[in-house]
Amino acid sequence: MIRIRVLVFILLITPIFFGCEGEYSPKPKAYVRLNLPEHSYIVPDSTWSCPYIFEASRYSFLTVDKRHHQENCWYNIYYPKLKATIHLTYSELNNNLSRQIEENRKLAMKHVGKATAINESLIENKEAQVFGLIYEFKGETASDMQFFATDSLNHFLRGSLYFNVKQNKDSLGPAIDYVKNDMRHFIQSLRWTQRAD
Repeated sequence: MIRIRVLVFILLITPIFFGCEGEYSPKPKAYVRLNLPEHSYIVPDSTWSCPYIFEASRYSFLTVDKRHHQENCWYNIYYPKLKATIHLTYSELNNNLSRQIEENRKLAMKHVGKATAINESLIENKEAQVFGLIYEFKGETASDMQFFATDSLNHFLRGSLYFNVKQNKDSLGPAIDYVKNDMRHFIQSLRWTQRAD
């Protein structure tokens, strides 16, 4: 009986002494590899009746924002494979441009607490009368990019990018960059269908 116990004990501790030969090096963290398609864009179909038009990713879907379905021309550009949404909110200007810009700034600055940096860049397309500002957030923020665009007289459009997954910038990095490129294309292609020339 004692011999069996000694034999079992030896068999159990042998891997501890001989199982870790050589230097130990931990494996780095790994993330799911995303196979992102080439960027490709389409315009909304002929039933589109909003006072702005744009090109959106072919791999996204345009949906009505259910929380604000009574608002005119509030839409979501949804990426099902990436679980990302660009929320679009539109308002007509009524001598309230400075108030709209200030409200947009306040919404963007809600991310200051978690952001390690906020990069701002101007939107200026004189030919299309599209002007505005892009905010890009670095760090573990809920939103990665926001913008507003206006013609300064009639139209004000705001967009914000959110991912419906737990934020981890390391693993989401390629998806974030992919959708941010699509947002930049959206802004470059933005046109007002009702212009005040």
